[in-house]
Amino acid sequence: MTTAIPRAFPSDFLFGAATAAFQIEGAAHEDGRRDSIWDAFCRVPGAVINGDNGDVACDHYHRYGDDVALMKHLGLQTYRFSTSWSRVRPDGGAVNPQGIDFYKRLTDELLEAGILPWLTLYHWDLPQALQEKGGWANRDTADLFTEYALTMHDALGDRVNVWTTLNEPWCSSFLSYTAGLHAPGHYSVEEGVLAAHHLLLGHGQAVRELRARDASLKLGITLNLTVAEPVDADDPADADAARRIDGQFNRWFLDPIFRAEYPADVVEDIRKVDAAAVAAWESAVHPGDLETIATPIDTLGVNYYHGEYVGGHEPVNPPIGGDAPTDRPGRSPYPSHEGIFWHERGLPRTPMQWEVQPEGLTTLLHRVWDEYAQPAGTVLYVTENGAAYDDELVVEGDEKRVHDADRVEFLRGHLGAILDAADAGVDVRGYFYWSLLDNFEWAWGYEKRFGIVRVDYETQERTPKDSALEYRRIIGARALDLEPARAAAVTS
Repeated sequence: MTTAIPRAFPSDFLFGAATAAFQIEGAAHEDGRRDSIWDAFCRVPGAVINGDNGDVACDHYHRYGDDVALMKHLGLQTYRFSTSWSRVRPDGGAVNPQGIDFYKRLTDELLEAGILPWLTLYHWDLPQALQEKGGWANRDTADLFTEYALTMHDALGDRVNVWTTLNEPWCSSFLSYTAGLHAPGHYSVEEGVLAAHHLLLGHGQAVRELRARDASLKLGITLNLTVAEPVDADDPADADAARRIDGQFNRWFLDPIFRAEYPADVVEDIRKVDAAAVAAWESAVHPGDLETIATPIDTLGVNYYHGEYVGGHEPVNPPIGGDAPTDRPGRSPYPSHEGIFWHERGLPRTPMQWEVQPEGLTTLLHRVWDEYAQPAGTVLYVTENGAAYDDELVVEGDEKRVHDADRVEFLRGHLGAILDAADAGVDVRGYFYWSLLDNFEWAWGYEKRFGIVRVDYETQERTPKDSALEYRRIIGARALDLEPARAAAVTS
């Protein structure tokens, strides 16, 4: 009988989990915090399922000590969290010492537990007062973001070495200002392209200023990226549909960061549908902006959830979309979307109708490494990857359990995909599961659960799911077995 040999992870590979401030902290109106755009958006009728909000969320603001102890119990080596601009500099104004103190306490707790703090400066919670001045469509916001970044460095620069500027600027520009699906919920192509540019400008400015302060810092950005596959690569319409999705989702952000240029083909695609928006954007790109945006970075965070299977011909049976079924209408986040159709390819889907395709992560890491990161001397981390499933809490004897076999399979499949990429020479240094906790899932409210730890929103009780126990086992072994351990054999 042949014994299966576990697949070992590189010795410097980091295992972690990720969260975001608005999704877990709660304490929305405590200790000087004031409204973000998401507080305001939650009050818009029909914008969020059930009218849910982040007022309490997972109450992490008060329970962070227990949550860090849980991270340590699960063996996490690093924890990616975001700081709330609305807590640290409410309304984008003066520094709030109470907000700063919370992140000092959290960071100290992590360090005491032996967990590397991985700080993300912006995960979509712009102060509402700044939105009322134009938000990210206003160039001044990039300067204020840089000021906020330096405030956080003043507070934590002596104990945090890894800094991410932005999380998923595609979401905080096109999904938010063009599609209307995320805060602030606008429907403007012009605002979308302006927001994208000013987000990237703020990123570049913050990296430049932080680097000037401390050359030892590890600085980067996190992008949500996809693999856009044509239904038939030999069909010009299908190939063009895939090119446009790749351009508007991936290259619009990768090219300026790594090449100091926007993709010319995408500029012309958007010009065809909204020439005025492109004219406004061209006026907003000042001399020197692209050089600032392309300030070298140490790390690129790759967030991957699923791919895109698209064509230029309408399918007979189109797949069900994955947007939250809210009462408030949304539009396409892609300025150039006419004639692009999503197709079904028979892959498993989560209850949010997102495809499950681990091999897509291998393909994506290869592409980003070969075309962008390796030439720039930048290393890769998978900073988000996860899935929402309809978990159920069960009581077995004296224990509460959540048997989330689908999530266990999802976790293992994507870790295997990372190993496939690493085996082929891609320098990928770590993995952060999304998310540590069930939490407020934006327009989905509390309807969907992404966590490896279940949260009872009434009692705030935390219950590690089977996926958490399997992740702990993998971290402890620093290897991926060919088969998961039986949940009953793993003690919590």
